[in-house]
Amino acid sequence: MEHHHHHNKEIEGRKLLITVILNGTITLAEFIGGIFSNSLALISDAIHNLSDTVALVITYFTLKISRRASDNTHTFGYKRIQIIAALFNSVTLIAICLYLLYEAYGRFMDPEPIKSVPMFVVAFIGLLANLISVILLRKHSDDNLNIKAAYLHLIGDTLSSVAVIIGGILIFFYEIYWIDAVITALISLYIIKETYAVLYETYKILMQVTPSGINLDEVVAKIKTLEGVENVHHVHIWNLTDQEIHFEGHVEVCEDIPLSKGQLIMDAVQELLVHEFHIHHVTTQLEYNRCSNKDIIHQEN
Repeated sequence: MEHHHHHNKEIEGRKLLITVILNGTITLAEFIGGIFSNSLALISDAIHNLSDTVALVITYFTLKISRRASDNTHTFGYKRIQIIAALFNSVTLIAICLYLLYEAYGRFMDPEPIKSVPMFVVAFIGLLANLISVILLRKHSDDNLNIKAAYLHLIGDTLSSVAVIIGGILIFFYEIYWIDAVITALISLYIIKETYAVLYETYKILMQVTPSGINLDEVVAKIKTLEGVENVHHVHIWNLTDQEIHFEGHVEVCEDIPLSKGQLIMDAVQELLVHEFHIHHVTTQLEYNRCSNKDIIHQEN
């Protein structure tokens, strides 16, 4: 199982590297094409691709760093670097999109002539490369938050390439130059909408919010049904990464029992959390008539 997991990570890394190369090539082509054709939509797509390329590079290296073993300084390991990278990617992309909206407004109010043929050709090449990248990462998009962010970026790139192609056609046949600014604005708004979801997810993980789909009261109620358990309090449930959930809490037993019996209760708690809630990292503090405050959530003074 471990070998299979490692093999999947290697494939994931190789596909990311190919996607980085494709995106870097698209970015360069679109910058040159955008300047030559005077298309803000193409330049905005190039900036978007550039941000995606940087995001993919960061993702590629954070995947490698996150596999490092835990040590005395990083007792949780390096896994959360993926979440920090996802946060950086999301904030950067939203900032770029806000700037593009500002530029699009100026172009809409004062349209400029655009060379539609190079705009169309470069956007079409970008579309093909983005489609390849989307196909490469699609299978791994649910594996971690960074891959998901990169995948969403690439879907946005693909849609924006389609929009630029449509814009190129309209400009070629009808000389509707303001459509370039409209496409830029639509691309930017779409990216902001999709990126916000990733940004909110990274916020929840970094703030150690109870993971979506887990009801704290239900977890406590289930543990209290176990034989020998009197009470559960001072509970924390949080994500270390988007895939790894941790639990810690005080489990009060009904009577003063030997350590061997206490270990059986701890095993039962762990088994319940794994099978019922998919929580695999469990830390329980067994106690008997010890804490005066037995609230589920312990409020620090």
